[in-house]
Amino acid sequence: MKTSYLKSPDLLPVKEKDRKITKLGYSFMWVGMVVVLATFAIGGAGVMSLPLPLVLLATLIGSIGIGLFITLTGDIGVEHGLSFPVYMRAPFGTLGTHIPSIVRGVAASMWFGINTYFGATAMNGILNLLYGFDNWFVCFMIFALLQLVNTALGIKAVERFADLAAPVIILISVWMYSSLSDTAAAQGRDIWNWVESPVTGGAAVTAFLVVIFSNMGFWATLAADIPSISRYMKAPRNEKNWFKRNRSSLIGNLITLPITQTFMVLIGAVSYIAVLNYDPVIALQEAAGGLVLGILLLMIVLAQWSTNIAANVVPAATIFSNVGGPKFPFWAGVFTAGIVGTLVQPWNLFGVIIPVLLFVGGILSAIVGILVADYYLIRKRRVNVPALYEDHGQYKYMNGVNLAGFISWVIGAVASYFVPSFSFLVGFGAGAICYYVLAKYWWFQKYEQAELLDPDDNKYLGISAGRDWEIDVEADKSVEKAPTGTSATI
Repeated sequence: MKTSYLKSPDLLPVKEKDRKITKLGYSFMWVGMVVVLATFAIGGAGVMSLPLPLVLLATLIGSIGIGLFITLTGDIGVEHGLSFPVYMRAPFGTLGTHIPSIVRGVAASMWFGINTYFGATAMNGILNLLYGFDNWFVCFMIFALLQLVNTALGIKAVERFADLAAPVIILISVWMYSSLSDTAAAQGRDIWNWVESPVTGGAAVTAFLVVIFSNMGFWATLAADIPSISRYMKAPRNEKNWFKRNRSSLIGNLITLPITQTFMVLIGAVSYIAVLNYDPVIALQEAAGGLVLGILLLMIVLAQWSTNIAANVVPAATIFSNVGGPKFPFWAGVFTAGIVGTLVQPWNLFGVIIPVLLFVGGILSAIVGILVADYYLIRKRRVNVPALYEDHGQYKYMNGVNLAGFISWVIGAVASYFVPSFSFLVGFGAGAICYYVLAKYWWFQKYEQAELLDPDDNKYLGISAGRDWEIDVEADKSVEKAPTGTSATI
């Protein structure tokens, strides 16, 4: 019997025994993920109009805020072992899931390209120091291939690399900060008071908000598809308490992310204060030399590698695998992400990073709002998981499309576009409210949902009810394993 395109092996629910990412491993992944050019750009752009303490305060607020949203959506992966594109079949339909998923997949691939270019310039700088070699495009292709092979080996290889890279990144980041601070001091600039073009009053408030929502907008991408990573995180079986079940997420998203993000924004700001360029690769090449420069550039390479494989390639590959079906495995999705990330010519995208962060953040924030409304407010975390893998199940809706999800997405995205300084919150709120009303009082009146008709924890909860979801990839019916070890057909 032909296997349904919905049942790609790489997209099946992850069982408890296969969840390998530890609390420390997830935090280490965050250490690497935030060291990207966009983070440094936020710091550099911030000190153009605000003093550094205000830039750091805004960053801390924005990072804690987005960390909370990431934790909320992350429970989808923790509770049910589901990836982002598979759960999106609930609010968007078995066919409709592909459209918002591909938007996220292309965005992730673009960031892969941008970060790879950033890392390639650092790699080129190292090779230039050692051997006089100077060809950033060759470095780009080699660096991209290394990252893609690493990711194709699986999530454990991703975590192992993060474990290796994170301590090195922490140590070298402190060194980088010290080096750039000395350069700023030599220019006669006090990093805590210097501002390029100070603003006051309403303009200062707007600048402060831009920093907050730039940070939130950048990580809105991960707030949408964090289930693709969180489904691999270790979690206690039969744990009803949401906070205890999501302890790893809470530590990584509300402690490690804000601290590391704020420190990297600090480095970007100090880099701009020192040489009027937020790109630390350029700043360090002007401020340091020899072995010191080589080591600092090595940190940039390791950081981009760690960031890309976890935050960009894994989510993008999962999405492309979902679109391609059973004959398009995860590793093929990995290399598709690499091809897309190269074709967009990321070396030409640097000048528009902040506007792009706000725009993309608004579009994706509506999806985050829809996910939260669907998972928490409507289904109350209970999900008919086997039906997500059925061609003619409850999530097929109207020819595979949930119109409530699409209408809400358009309204949320458009609303966020007109208020860029508040894009994330406006997009999230509009998307969530519209979806809740349309789905609950219109769409789900037409298309009944089993978990709403019979909200039974023992039927529709995952790990908190002691359940590993099992999907029969051959039969028309899906089977789930009950806590007792017996099988029950839904």
